[in-house]
Amino acid sequence: MTIQLKRKQLHLAYSVILLIRLCLLPSPWLYQCPHPPTFCSQSELNSFLWTIKRDPPSYFFGTIHVPYTRVWDFIPENSKKAFQQSHIVYFELDLTDPYTISALTSCQLLPQGENLQDVLPRDIYRRLKRHLEYVKLMMPSWMTPDQRGKGLYADYLFNAIAGNWERKRPVWVMLMVNSLTEVDIKSRGVPVLDLYLAQEAERLRKQTGAVEKVEEQCHPLNGLNFSQVIFALNQTLLQQESLRAGSLQIPYTTEDLIKHYNCGDLNSIIFNHDTSQVPNFINATLPPHERVTAQEIDDYFRQELIYKRNERMGKRVKDLLEEYPDKSFFFAFGAGIQR
Repeated sequence: MTIQLKRKQLHLAYSVILLIRLCLLPSPWLYQCPHPPTFCSQSELNSFLWTIKRDPPSYFFGTIHVPYTRVWDFIPENSKKAFQQSHIVYFELDLTDPYTISALTSCQLLPQGENLQDVLPRDIYRRLKRHLEYVKLMMPSWMTPDQRGKGLYADYLFNAIAGNWERKRPVWVMLMVNSLTEVDIKSRGVPVLDLYLAQEAERLRKQTGAVEKVEEQCHPLNGLNFSQVIFALNQTLLQQESLRAGSLQIPYTTEDLIKHYNCGDLNSIIFNHDTSQVPNFINATLPPHERVTAQEIDDYFRQELIYKRNERMGKRVKDLLEEYPDKSFFFAFGAGIQR
């Protein structure tokens, strides 16, 4: 496999994790972090490892969508030891499998022969195109010297993330727009924690698996009706336009997310934004009829991407544990706590 192909697969996997993340609802047995960051309060010091008490033990580990280098040193040794000693490692999806990436990419596309310009209202299409032109223009200034030193260039990175955007379904374009930010661009080139663990499991020749099928992650997002999707894309563009104009500040940042994860802050609402990567469109400034639409979208995603997924995945985890009672499993899923 060429370096160029491996790099392309890395960026595709990175984008897939960014677009769809699991929300896990555990009842944790909490471990104290032995060497917490100095900015953590004593009440926060937990890790994201849960033990399933049996012989041999199995584990749940909560991951986060940030470059692994930002959190790895703060992950307690008991979590790393559990990973090392486990026989089998399971993820949401197998992101090292080219078929998985290919299937998820195909799922995002409009039916054959259709383009985004054909299905979007003209004004929204023009605003979307204008915003993507802005991102492409700004991307060279968003890149870090380290990224350039590794051979990553703005045009290549833009195409890796947003290439073929005119063939994507509007809901996936909405999620893509949310990921095309300066902070996200600066983090490209280093595997996120989930992907790093998958690569490590492969390197250690561990048996690996996935508890979800590609279709189960993809189809719920394609299940919104057209008016809901247009509303969501419009709200996303309004937010990005306000951020560009300096009239809006996001209420949380990636740095906030990293801090809470490194501190083991299990109750932070910030994790809601890392898990599904689906924006919350509900706010007090919306007129009543739009608030209804926003609530419908929120209810739909909560049901499809949280409750149904947790139930389905929980059953599969239970079946695996019962089928292989003599094996130690390490389940690496998203760490978000939904209230």
